[in-house]
Amino acid sequence: MFAPLQNIINTGGPVVVILLAASVLALAVTFYKIIQFRAAGVGSHLILKRALVLWDGNERDFALTELARSNNYLVPVVQIGFLAQNKEPATVAARLEAEAETLFTQLEHGFRFLDNVAQLAPLLGLFGTVLGMISAFQALQEAGNQVDPSILAGGIWVALLTTAVGLAVAMPTSLILSWFEQRMDAERVFAGQAIQSIVSPKGVDASNHVAANAA
Repeated sequence: MFAPLQNIINTGGPVVVILLAASVLALAVTFYKIIQFRAAGVGSHLILKRALVLWDGNERDFALTELARSNNYLVPVVQIGFLAQNKEPATVAARLEAEAETLFTQLEHGFRFLDNVAQLAPLLGLFGTVLGMISAFQALQEAGNQVDPSILAGGIWVALLTTAVGLAVAMPTSLILSWFEQRMDAERVFAGQAIQSIVSPKGVDASNHVAANAA
């Protein structure tokens, strides 16, 4: 089962070993982030949306009750906003944005490593290819007048092996990182909308308008 992998390692040398180690670490980080996102409720905003709709309709007690049912990572941020209803909206919004950004930073931990793997893997592969080409031409030079084209051809395909491994590591890592970043972009958009709903609920505006007309 491990014979083909062992053959690739023996052929590609230390560069392939480094690339395979980076791919294993990237895979471990990917699984960790998936578990973390799932535990934090990333993308699962149904209960939060209900609470925000109730808050937007000026039904604050029901909004707090609904909020208590959610285990989403943004619950503490929303709760701070709900309990700070008598404070200056601009101050509350700034506080909520700072709290949300702290949570986003925690969720994005590990993104830099995936980005480094995606960028450095092709360069490492190219570095291995250059080393392999140098070895191939050295072997060709040592052959002297008894040049065998198979020596050069064999050296070239061995050298290109590291580039192929580097690309094989970089491409899926880049796609995975892009998927994670898209999810976090969506989280930021939702958090921004939630903060605006908290500091400027429509129900309060409607109540003030009715009171002004009555006066």
